[in-house]
Amino acid sequence: MRSSIAAIAAILALSSPLVAQAAPAKAAAAKKGVDPSIDTMKRLVKELSSDAYEGRAPGTPGEDKTLALLAADFGKLGLKPGNKGSWFQDVPLVEINAKNVSPLTFSGGKAAITAAYGPEMVIGTYRTTQPHIEVKDSPVVFVGYGINAPEKGWNDYAGLDVKGKTVIILVNDPDYETQGLTGPFNGRAMTYYGRWTYKYEEAARQGAAAAIIVHDTIPAAYGWNVVQSSWTGAQHVADSANGNADQSQAIGWIQKDKAAALFASAGLDLDQQMAAAKQKGFKAVPLTGVTASVSFDNDLRKHSSKNVVALLPGKTRPNEYVLYSAHWDHLGHCQAAPDGDDICNGAVDNATGTAALVALAEANMKAGPTDRSQVFLAVTGEESGLLGSAYYGAHPVFPFRQTVGGVNMDALSVAGLAKNVVVIGKGKSQLDAYLDRALAAQGRVATLEPTPEKGFYYRSDHFSFAKHGLPMLYFEGGEDLVKGGTAAGMAAAEDYTKNRYHGPKDEYDPNWDWSGVLADLKLYYAVGRDLATTKDWPNWVAGDEFRAIRDKDRAAK
Repeated sequence: MRSSIAAIAAILALSSPLVAQAAPAKAAAAKKGVDPSIDTMKRLVKELSSDAYEGRAPGTPGEDKTLALLAADFGKLGLKPGNKGSWFQDVPLVEINAKNVSPLTFSGGKAAITAAYGPEMVIGTYRTTQPHIEVKDSPVVFVGYGINAPEKGWNDYAGLDVKGKTVIILVNDPDYETQGLTGPFNGRAMTYYGRWTYKYEEAARQGAAAAIIVHDTIPAAYGWNVVQSSWTGAQHVADSANGNADQSQAIGWIQKDKAAALFASAGLDLDQQMAAAKQKGFKAVPLTGVTASVSFDNDLRKHSSKNVVALLPGKTRPNEYVLYSAHWDHLGHCQAAPDGDDICNGAVDNATGTAALVALAEANMKAGPTDRSQVFLAVTGEESGLLGSAYYGAHPVFPFRQTVGGVNMDALSVAGLAKNVVVIGKGKSQLDAYLDRALAAQGRVATLEPTPEKGFYYRSDHFSFAKHGLPMLYFEGGEDLVKGGTAAGMAAAEDYTKNRYHGPKDEYDPNWDWSGVLADLKLYYAVGRDLATTKDWPNWVAGDEFRAIRDKDRAAK
């Protein structure tokens, strides 16, 4: 990775034992509880989201500055470098920057359909050793939701050979419009089968040359502006021994109205086909005679991004760990706003969560060490598909069978104090009880997700750890605001998603209301502190999808 001399010098200096000696002597004095500092939050969010960090993209000078800042702050607090004497865990990535992108062209129908890169389609690849990608005259097949779920008796690829073909896929699950949480795919609550990451994974397993998802704002949970800003410019992919040669050549998205024109050119009605795809037993539909072509060049650069690992050793059971996680990365330079601003600063997403790691570490240092060790993990590559947390999941610095559980923090709410918090995955694990106790002390409550169809459970780093059996609590600021109620809370959330999420206007605002952030930080602190002092090992509830993994791991211990 590119590194400035100053940044590297700072990082190396912080690895010195002298840093630990600088910790305040009074930090060892145990106290009942210490409130996390909003001043620390403000300082770090303002700094991390400043233009000087250029949007904190992995493998850029913005990463160097972020790593140096976090190592400096953790070191000054007196925490220890968590990875065998280092603050960092290397995460091997490949940066892929598409250029010379041709239009995505569909030929052979009633009329040729052409989708322009950016405003009408986005395209890329997971393949990390191919400087040129070309999909030429690839037969097109509509595969509905692109799901192969044997346990549900559902296979959109049944009897189909898509090797060398281009598959058109719908986002979300077939039953996302269902009211309630019952149905073949949990009704409104998105499953992993509904996530775009799964769609591409399954298309690759089926041998598709290209996989294109139809963008539809409601089931996708965000507008085309988010797709365009997230999928253009430098992308980051996990490195692998085979260069991801088993993945589809091209993956991307297409605007729904352009997809409708494509279907019409093949004599089909998109809305009718979408309705048919929701029914069990749906059969894939070839767009007879229609072929797809697209090509692009790739600038490829292997580099090692980094997770940041800080450790507060426990007093009596230091080999048992509580994990706090947040992602430090964002999108870097992105699609410019009308005023020309092209830096996606990521102030809310996720300078707030990153700053929270430091604020919680600071509070715990002031309160004194707990019986169990506490790990503060800032991961890379979340915006590229949870890459840093996935790498930690596969290569944990602290074994998961010795890790009790933890909390994940992503995009803290600056809309003000809420009467509730929204628990993503409420009811999945026994960690809910720890949060309920902390909420009761504040006179607040935990509520279910108001928009389970958006699949937030599969969109942040806790999911990478859950897949390895580790119970992780992830909650967000509630929508029932003290000032304005649910109407104000929902309006604030909608405004953020529409105008700032994954865009250049997610910037630090000195006028933010930090009252909700402070209240939620106190919850993270209380839950983490509780986990770090108890002798219990909270688990997933009976029957949960991750319970068997955890039971097997703990039995091995």
